[in-house]
Amino acid sequence: MKVLFPYAQTTQGVTIRVSPQFLPDQSAAGRWVWAYHIRIENDGDAPVQLVSRHWVITDANGHTEEVRGAGVVGEQPIIEPGRSFDYVSGCPLATPSGMMQGSYRMIGADGKAFDVAIPAFSLDSPHGRLRVN
Repeated sequence: MKVLFPYAQTTQGVTIRVSPQFLPDQSAAGRWVWAYHIRIENDGDAPVQLVSRHWVITDANGHTEEVRGAGVVGEQPIIEPGRSFDYVSGCPLATPSGMMQGSYRMIGADGKAFDVAIPAFSLDSPHGRLRVN
């Protein structure tokens, strides 16, 4: 099954693609849950290693939580040029909608660290109110 990635951003030759999905079977009153599929593509000419992550998660009430940690899903993958790394993770919220954004810390082949932006993406459920800004 082909995954559609509606959100994408490229920083220093690394493209981050995101596909969020609401999980109604894991959601209950007062707790809404999403899965998000991330694809990290190395469009550069040297390998990069993802060493840490930083997420900023905001619910519909404006409550913000920051999450920092080593790697992703227990890994610190090395991504060769022209290759990609995919993973799926999840996010619960206390509101029926919200958003996430953040960055990955990468180490280039030269040993220098740099940050790659994760595009802001919307967490929407059928239970949220649609607001036009």
